[in-house]
This record gives sequence, C-alpha cells and structure tokens, in this order.
Amino acid sequence: MAVTQSAAPLKGLDLGTSRIVLANLSGETVDYTPQLNAFIDLPYAKSTEMMLISESILHRVEDTRIYAYGNRADEFAKFLEGDARRPMQSGVLNSAEPKNLQMIELLIERLCGRAVEGDKICFSIPSSPPQRKSDLIFHERSVMSIFESLGYRVQSINEGLAIVYAELKDTNFTGIGMSFGGGMCNICLAYLGLPVFTLATTRAGDYIDHSAASVTGETPTTVRLHKENGFRIGGTEGNGLDHALSVYYADVIESAVAALTGAMVESKKLPKFTGPIPIVCAGGTSMARGFLAELKKAIDSAVLPIKLSDIRLAQEPLNTTAKGALVAAMLNM
Repeated sequence: MAVTQSAAPLKGLDLGTSRIVLANLSGETVDYTPQLNAFIDLPYAKSTEMMLISESILHRVEDTRIYAYGNRADEFAKFLEGDARRPMQSGVLNSAEPKNLQMIELLIERLCGRAVEGDKICFSIPSSPPQRKSDLIFHERSVMSIFESLGYRVQSINEGLAIVYAELKDTNFTGIGMSFGGGMCNICLAYLGLPVFTLATTRAGDYIDHSAASVTGETPTTVRLHKENGFRIGGTEGNGLDHALSVYYADVIESAVAALTGAMVESKKLPKFTGPIPIVCAGGTSMARGFLAELKKAIDSAVLPIKLSDIRLAQEPLNTTAKGALVAAMLNM
C-alpha cells in the first residue's frame, strides 16, 4: 500500500483478542509489526530469566513470578502442556484475567512506544458483544487511557469498518467488511465510508479452538497451532481433529452469515445502492484453506435483500484491520 506521509506521524493498531498488529508509516509504505496477545506465568529462577534475556523473549519479573508475553508465549504453553493466559476475551478485556490491563499496557507500549509531539493513533474496537455493551465501554476507555498516558492523540474505529477502509477504496468505501478474528466475527455494512450497521458474533477463532479441544481431548493451544499449519476445511485425508475443526469452522461461517442476513432484513435504513456491492473478509480465522469457498457457499444459500458483486479475501488478512485503522487516522485525525 503506497501512502503519502502526513504532517503528523500516524499509526494504526489492530487490538485483537489473539494478536495485536501495529501499522506504521515508513516513507510511502506501511510496516506491520505483530505480537501475540497472550502471556504465560512461570516460577522465577535466575536461569529462566537469563534464558529469556538471551532469546530476546518479552518478559516481566514480579517477585517470585516471571511473565513471558507476546509472540513466544505459545512455546512455553505447549511445552508445559497448558494454555497461555489471555488479556482479552471476545474482543474486549478479559474480566476473568486479573492482569488484563497490565499485560495490554505492556504489549501496547512495546509495539507503539511513547509518542513524540503530535503522534496520532487509531485502534480497532469490536461491535458491542451481545449482552456486554458496558464491557465495551470499559474496554474502549481503558485502552484510550493507556494511549493517552503514552502521549498519543487517540481515536477508535469499529473493526468491521476498518476492513472497509482498508480494502474498498475503489468502491468509495461502500460494501461489507467481515473480520473473522480470534474472539469475534465483526461485520459492517458501509455506504460511502459511513457505517449503515455494525454487528458481531462471538463464534470465531477461540470458539473453534475450545470447541475442537473439548471433543478431541487436546489443549486449545495445540488445536490453534494445528489449524495454522496447513489445515483444510472439509479435507478428506485428515484425522479426528481435522474433522472437529471443519465442523466448528462451518458453524462459525453459518452464524456470521445468519447474523448478516438478519441485520439486513431487519434494517429500516438500507441505502439505495447504485449497483451490486462487494464483501471482503479478513482476520486469521479466514486464512484456513477452503474458508472462502465455504463462506461463498453459505452466502449463496442465504436470501440477502441486496446484490453482491464479489466475495473475496483481503490481500493481507492478518494486517487488514491495522491497515484500516491507519487509513482512518489519515482520513479522520
């Protein structure tokens, strides 16, 4: 993506349940830096601390514990045959994790650094989870406070709308963005860059991992690593874990399409589009082989009140939300 450098430094951040991705302008191109949004709790030992330092693994020492966080956390989780702890759940701060804000702050400061005068950042937020509107308010304001403490001018953007901003410039930001992430599937129907409606379902990557783990006896971390290593939805040569993953992927896709269909049918303010509009999907969950074919099949089976021009995967599904947040910062800050 070629862009023009703004007078003030701009950044976009995908604050996802599974991963955090920073989009940073570098001349006329964009650099992306990801971190796993997870950590592992280890008993303190000097030898462990020295190993973490030598391997450049992000960590924090607190009394008798060491907290290793970021991209390498899963290595320890798998070694210990457990699951990494997650600061976020279903798109917002994990209320069951006492160190949620502390770890998010560590990850944000590590990725973004402290602001210099004039730095601006836009970060993604989900649509309000079902029955959890107050949780989203707390999440958004808490994260804003972290950025403000680092010296940034900050604003937020809905994750589904960020997909539209990132991918649908050629249609004047008109179309449907679907972000299949770890904690949620966020959907936005936009018209000329304005959200007609946004919605979210909580059946996404984490739901797949935990559900498949429950019926196979594996850990969610093992399931996630397996599905990210060449898994194909509906493959005929897989094992029991592949079958379980295929079942729950189908459920996630069907739930998202049903939610989109229902929102369109119930909406009383659908614009009069001049022609068919596109759907673009992104997020780590959308990267499984066979995902797009399954999504097209589900949409073809639905009865939508508008015509679609095409259904496609974003150019860089893991970076799309961060890119959209950066575009939002360029346009709106």
